[in-house]
Amino acid sequence: MLITLDAVLAEGSVARAARRLRLSPSAMSRALARLRETTGDPLLVRAGRGLVPTPRALELRERVGQLVQEVESVLRPAEQLDLKRLVRTFTIRAREGFVENFGAKLVARAGKEAAGVRLCFVQKPDKESTGLRDGSVDLETGVVGTVTGPEIRVQALFRDRFVGVVRKGHVLSKGKITAARYAAGQHVGVSRRGREQGPIDDALHASGLERQTVAIVGAFASALALVRASDLIASVPERQTGVLRSGLYTFPLPFEAPEVMISLMWHPRMEADPAHRWMRGLVLDVCGGRPEKR
Repeated sequence: MLITLDAVLAEGSVARAARRLRLSPSAMSRALARLRETTGDPLLVRAGRGLVPTPRALELRERVGQLVQEVESVLRPAEQLDLKRLVRTFTIRAREGFVENFGAKLVARAGKEAAGVRLCFVQKPDKESTGLRDGSVDLETGVVGTVTGPEIRVQALFRDRFVGVVRKGHVLSKGKITAARYAAGQHVGVSRRGREQGPIDDALHASGLERQTVAIVGAFASALALVRASDLIASVPERQTGVLRSGLYTFPLPFEAPEVMISLMWHPRMEADPAHRWMRGLVLDVCGGRPEKR
């Protein structure tokens, strides 16, 4: 019943929970009825065409996930990891810039320690945790968002600060860059959802300034491509775009701008898996730093 409850609360859907546990929809519906009777709570209630969790379900979700993970760890046979014999593909989901800046070193380290390991890097168009939950993604990097599943394990990789970027020969590549000079130029914004305002704008507003954003793109690489061929100004995370900024002029932002924490994320069911634990350690070593886990 705990495993069934964990699946129902994690998926928020009877049909998806049934697929996850390889049960028929009718069997899962009967299981949900027993769970409702046992807990004395409806757990999931109809909202339009979908189901939403009750406050009791939200309260139980993380606790049940941890309990299931602990039980699975207790019952899982102990195994000694043999990297020389390990044959496995690890799928890592990340935004653009991760592969360009860390991919080569990560592939080299993995190949040196475990020749049978293959890394599959996939793009990250959103912050949803679906891939981690259904097992199609082993690890994910990025900023933890409000839609990140509450059960997802998170470990900080590094802090990143925003920097300004222009083409070489741009007016901002000469002389002292003030907040007023920066704001006076034409900018390209980066937003996966097409938002016109962001943390950079908020920081400028605190100084009584406003920038003119004439283009909005969904990726840092796209913003930097525009910068190379125009007089636009981009503001991007420094570490994540190191290789992407090659040949461009980079400068510290002349005002207080927020930093972002880039984290490593995985599903708790992989917590005790020896090979997965080894890969997590590899990513932490390559990206630097091993802060405390949340």
